[in-house]
Amino acid sequence: MKNFLPLFAFLLVLNLGYAQIPKVYKAPVYEKEWNHPTIHPDRIMVNFGAEATSELNITWRTSTDVKQGIVEIAKATAAPKFWRNANTHNAELELFDLKLENEIEVSAHYHSVKIKDLEANTLYAYRVGDGMHWSEWIHVKTANTDPDRFSFIYIGDAQNNVLEVWSRLIRQGFQKAPDAAFMIHAGDLINHANTDLEWEEWFQAGSFIHSMIPSFPVPGNHEYRSIKDGEPRQLSVLWRPQFTLPENGPEGLEETVYYMDYQDLRVIGLNSNEQKEKQMIWLEDVLKNNSNKWTVVTFHHPLFSASSSRDNDEWREMLKPILDKYQVDLALQGHDHAYSRGRTTPLEENIPTGVNAKDLTGTVYVVSVSGGKMYSLRPNAWEGWDADRDRAAENTQLFQVLTVDGNILKYESYTATGDLYDAFEVIKNIKGPNSFVELKGQAISGRYFDNTIAYPDQLPADIEKNLISKHEGFFVTRVAYQEKENDVVYKVRISNGETKYDMIIDLKGNVVTKEEVE
Repeated sequence: MKNFLPLFAFLLVLNLGYAQIPKVYKAPVYEKEWNHPTIHPDRIMVNFGAEATSELNITWRTSTDVKQGIVEIAKATAAPKFWRNANTHNAELELFDLKLENEIEVSAHYHSVKIKDLEANTLYAYRVGDGMHWSEWIHVKTANTDPDRFSFIYIGDAQNNVLEVWSRLIRQGFQKAPDAAFMIHAGDLINHANTDLEWEEWFQAGSFIHSMIPSFPVPGNHEYRSIKDGEPRQLSVLWRPQFTLPENGPEGLEETVYYMDYQDLRVIGLNSNEQKEKQMIWLEDVLKNNSNKWTVVTFHHPLFSASSSRDNDEWREMLKPILDKYQVDLALQGHDHAYSRGRTTPLEENIPTGVNAKDLTGTVYVVSVSGGKMYSLRPNAWEGWDADRDRAAENTQLFQVLTVDGNILKYESYTATGDLYDAFEVIKNIKGPNSFVELKGQAISGRYFDNTIAYPDQLPADIEKNLISKHEGFFVTRVAYQEKENDVVYKVRISNGETKYDMIIDLKGNVVTKEEVE
């Protein structure tokens, strides 16, 4: 036994040494022309028109060598030559020529077709091409005229590390709800509005899902950017070429504010970035003239923020009274890179006599995140606001499956690994507000920064303590692990609120370089 003690001690020291070496993430590097189009169709996107029973809009991209776009569409059958009954539709062509400062130049043709007069509740097969270079045949189904049971998916911000980690999220969503009728994207699909490389990541991450399940996207703040320094921020130059959405919104906000009817549900998309007063006038009219049983509104900036130091008070004061007035069922939001779900109390005049208000609900508000960027939760929940937060999460990628079945709308939120994280049911009453059934007890326990794998890079406690002791009044604001000369170092920023220093610190805690940040 004595002979093994030195070996054991050596291995222990070796292990402790390795434990101090942080893991450096190796981000993928893409070739300069990786995102460039060819003569073969790519970025195939399907959207519903305003009437999901009869309208499909199809968009795709090619190189500028392709001068003509065609869609062939037929009712899908189990016989492989279903294409014998296909109809042909010629596409509108749009030249896209991206030549912006600090962006890779890309020229492309975008092709779009609006197909009307389709049959309801019918599975179609379509393909896109130029008559010679074709995509595969792709299935998509129209809505039923009767209020059959259906599900749809809702996703918050993808934004960062899209191909790396958002891909697993959207694919897990497809696994959980392969027959989803459509998919809501609540803004910030990418990080930099006009960076075509990021849009390539988004399309590759979703792959065939984007072409099979109609998307219902609204723009977030990251879909807006200035073309030149000093100019106002404007909608991504890639937004309208890539999506062909209903144009039933207010003038000047085409394809960013719109609505769609799917069976007994009206889905309304708002643009929380601009021209808000104009949208409120339009929204009142759309809600007033709405005979659907269920109404869902989606927009990017939350009325009740999930994360610290965020409050969209002007937006809330403008929009909430309208959602209350028309008893909107759900508000699906993004922006805060955390998860929170809560609800408002119904307006007193809407509560029937003798009914306990606690069993009823006003609009249910959800904020969710699907991508790789994570923020801390607001520490005091929704205190001080006219709403109660019931469920929250940090550091967790999530997607949501919502199922409409007659008078019941069931909501389920799942993690990227397929675990149920949150659930509830809203029940539509003949008179008065909705009933609410809490189901989160069926889900896994809460996930927060303190009980999940570390999100930010961190300095070892002893190194941080020693560093701060030598810089009185300063605190660490940023840490990043970096490989340097076959070793790992810490890239650290410290600040006292006025002065900032960037440092390189080795694994033993020695400061290698130190520079003041101007």
